[in-house]
Parts: sequence; structure tokens; C-alpha cells
Amino acid sequence: MDNYAIADQFSLLSKLMDIHGDNSFRAKSYASAAYTIEKLPAPLSSLPPAQIASIKGIGDATASKILEILQTGRMQTLETYLAKTPAGILEMMQIKGLGPKKIATIWKEMELESLGELLYACNENRLMLYKGFGEKTQQNIKEAIEFYMGTQGSYLYQQVEAYAHGMTEQLQKQFSTDQFAITGAYRRQLEVIDQIDWLTTTPLHSIEAFYTGIEYSVIEKSTTQIIVKGPENIRLCFYHASVDDWAKQLFITTASPEFLDGWNKTFPAWTDSNYADEAAIFDAVSISHIEPALRETEAVIDRAKAGKLPQLIQPNDIRGIVHSHSKWSDGVHSIKEMADAAVAAGLEYLVISDHSKTAAYANGLQIERVLAQHEEIEHLNKQYTGFRIFKSIESDILGDGSLDYPTEILAQFDLVIASVHSNLKMAEEKAMQRLLAAIENPYTNILGHMTGRLLLSRNGYPLDHYKIIDACAANQVVIELNAHPRRLDIDWRWIDYALSKNVLISIDPDAHAIEGYADCKYGVLVAQKAGLGKEQNLSSFTLDAFTAFIAKQNQKRP
Repeated sequence: MDNYAIADQFSLLSKLMDIHGDNSFRAKSYASAAYTIEKLPAPLSSLPPAQIASIKGIGDATASKILEILQTGRMQTLETYLAKTPAGILEMMQIKGLGPKKIATIWKEMELESLGELLYACNENRLMLYKGFGEKTQQNIKEAIEFYMGTQGSYLYQQVEAYAHGMTEQLQKQFSTDQFAITGAYRRQLEVIDQIDWLTTTPLHSIEAFYTGIEYSVIEKSTTQIIVKGPENIRLCFYHASVDDWAKQLFITTASPEFLDGWNKTFPAWTDSNYADEAAIFDAVSISHIEPALRETEAVIDRAKAGKLPQLIQPNDIRGIVHSHSKWSDGVHSIKEMADAAVAAGLEYLVISDHSKTAAYANGLQIERVLAQHEEIEHLNKQYTGFRIFKSIESDILGDGSLDYPTEILAQFDLVIASVHSNLKMAEEKAMQRLLAAIENPYTNILGHMTGRLLLSRNGYPLDHYKIIDACAANQVVIELNAHPRRLDIDWRWIDYALSKNVLISIDPDAHAIEGYADCKYGVLVAQKAGLGKEQNLSSFTLDAFTAFIAKQNQKRP
């Protein structure tokens, strides 16, 4: 245990005490001790105990902790603080620009406990509502978190999208006479990507020479594949195929293990031939073409054999923006700016659903501000033809499952999105009680981001998905597929069950700025994996159909 390691323990203890708001004098003394220990000319392990206590800036209390570390390798006081500090808070200490006082505010006042939550809060402009966090500070923190997350190895689909296609172009330029195609999890449109895969006719030794020449490391290699990793810290895997077996290898490398196992059992002789393209593979076994996004489970093979594959929703099937925030709460743009951008994008309607009054952290709307916002929306609607802004709210689901306004106010919204935003650390029983009560409320039209998850950051509260979906079916409540690439909640794996119960899905961007509209695409990509058609998606309704939907929903209100 050298002096630097001992100093690190005291420095960490000092920071944790500051974060917890404990004894600032003692925290400073530990920080000072860390500085002193780092500068000592001799290792502490070589000094007698009495001499350690006599070092200026150490003292008896600190000396006893140094001896504890030297004897056991640990400091119990530090262990105690570590045990009561969430792992996400400890991780925040790795982010440039986040000192103990800022972290304390983030944890104690903003109630955020992970980097993913903090990054999402930056995207929602929530940090600027707190003392010491201006726009520049928020942007710096956002960039620092993104850089840090970029060193961890797993990425959102959206994070690697431009990189994957840019790398493909670079490879195609480098090896202009060869073929390249993205395959694997990325081609299947999985929401989290651990590795980007390519199929190529380029010899693998040429791939190895190219990447080692630009300072990438070879992680694995065999006669059929090579995996490299570079400064971006994501695995790049290359499978080799000849021109003759290209289509067959593209099919194999695209499929999930479960799908491929099911395919091989169903069509054991399919590998005996080569094919001109993937379409020829499906023609050869006489079943409907299965899109790459659907090649996850064995069950889809039976559907294809029965000719029951859906016509998948496409990005241009989105006809309106459902779930968006404006400057009235924590959005970047005014309602008019949001509406004009929607019109310019060829959309037919915009649902403004700012935060409700309990969401003070997001400048939630008190009742008088709700009424003022409604006046503005009515005024703006007179300026548009063939386009409409709808009055909505993203109402917090309170601890007892109730919504955030009295019924006379809820009745004035065109539709209500009900979401959990606070007290997310719930056992399943509590989470179910809250959500079921909200779903059964006659004013709830859409259940927002069902589990509260943030991909790669927060699992979300535990739920019985079957009971929640059944309740939505019974109460004519739409389930949101929150299209923000860090949420994608409801998980696409549950959409099939929702569709079996005739529950509508609504692909919503949860946009806090005009740029957020583009996130609809990521919702569509995972919805395709679930076999969603445009008829089953609320935000694909035309303006007339959406207006009729609201009228029908309002019939369930008392």
C-alpha cells in the first residue's frame, strides 16, 4: 500500500463526507491529509507509528486510520460511507466538472442517482433550474458524461448509428472491389449495441492489417472472423464470405441464435444451396420474407409459414407528435416554434403535454398557468389550416396513484398522459398499485414510459406487465412507446402481448426541443421488431382519426 493509494482513500473519504453533508471541518482535514501524504518523501509503511502521528498535517485521528489501512488494506470509515452511497453517485465522481457540492445537489435535490438519469436531466434542461447550474455548466456536464459513457463498451443504437455507417463508407473506399454489409444486432435494430458486425468478401488478414495500421487492437480472430477494438471502445467484428455464399452468410450472421436455431430445425436442408440474395432463401422454403428486425425469435417463423406477418410501420407513417414539452415547463422552444416545425415537417398535429404541477423540478404548470397555456393554444390554432395543437399534460402519477389535478382541470385537457417521475425505487406491489390506479382513472388516456427505465442506466421499477397491459385494455388506455433512444419504453418485447389485447401503442418522442421530433425514428425501429403496424399506432392516425379518437376517449369521462 503506497502513499498514493493511502492518499486516494482519504481524498475519497473527504469528498463523500461533503456529498453527504457531514462535518465539513473533518472533511477538509481529510482532504488536507491526502495532500500531505502524497507529498511525503518516505513511504508511510516504512515509518514507526509514533512518527506517523507527528507528521505535520496528520494528527492522531488521521494517523490511526493510516495504521488501519497499512494493517488491513482498508479504512472502515470509508467503507461505511461507500456502503451508504449509491453506485451511480460514486460514478458521478468520475465526471469532469462534478465536484462534491454539485453531486450533493444532484442527489439530494434533483433525486438523481445514476449518470443516465443525469444525462437525461441535461437533455430536459432540468439542471438550469438549480443554483450553480447554468446553461454552460449543464452543457459541459452533458458532454463529459457522453465522453465517459463512450468508454464503457455498450451503446445505444442511436449512439453508434452514424459511426457504423461512416465506418462502412470508409471500408468500402479502402477496399473498393470488395463487398461490405452491416449485419448482426445492429441490422436487427436492437436498442443496445455491444458490437457492430460486418460481412465482407475482403480477406480477414487484409482487415487485420488495415486496423492495426490505424492503432486498433485485435481482440479475437479465427479463420472465419476477426474482432478489433479502437479508441471508440466498441468491438468491431468482421465475418468473411465468398461471393457465392454471400446471401447465406448474411442471413446467418444477421439472425439471433434463437431464430437461427429455429430456422435450422424447421428447414434442415436450407444450407445445402447458395442463393442470389436473401429473398431467394425465403422463396426456396416457400414462406413470407421475414425482415431483419424480426429475426429474433423462433415464433416469427411459424407466422411467416402461415402468411401472418404484419406490414411493419415505417418512419414516414408518423402523422403527428404526441408528447412534447415547451418553454411553459422544461422545453427549449415556444409552442408556436414547436408547431411551426411540425407543420414544416409535414405533420398534421402536435400534442403539447408539459409537466404537471408536482414536477417542480421541471417547472410544472400550476392551475393558473394551465389555463393561460390553453388560451395561447386556442389563439394559435386559429392561425393554422389542416393542422391542430392539442391541449395535453404529462400528469405525474402521485404516490397513491392519483393524477396531479382536480377533475375539473383534468376535464379541460384534450388528453392526459400519466407518467411516474418521482419515488422510482418501488417494490412491485407499490408500483402496481400506483400504475393500476392511474390506468383506472377515467381521465387517463395514455400511460407514459411504462417502467421509467433509462437504457444502460436504470432498469425501471418492477411490474407485472401482463396485469398492466390487461388493465390498459380494460380501461381503453393507450400505452406509450417513448421513442427517446435512452428510454424506448414500453420494451418492444411486450408490444406483441399488448397487440393481442387490442391495446393501441403510441410512438411518442417526448420531445423537449424541435430536434427531439427526430427520435420518432428510434421508436419506429424497435416497434418494427415487435411487428407493429401503422394502424396499431396512435401517432400514425390522421388528424381526423386522432380527433375522433379523442372524442371517443372523452366518452369514458364522468
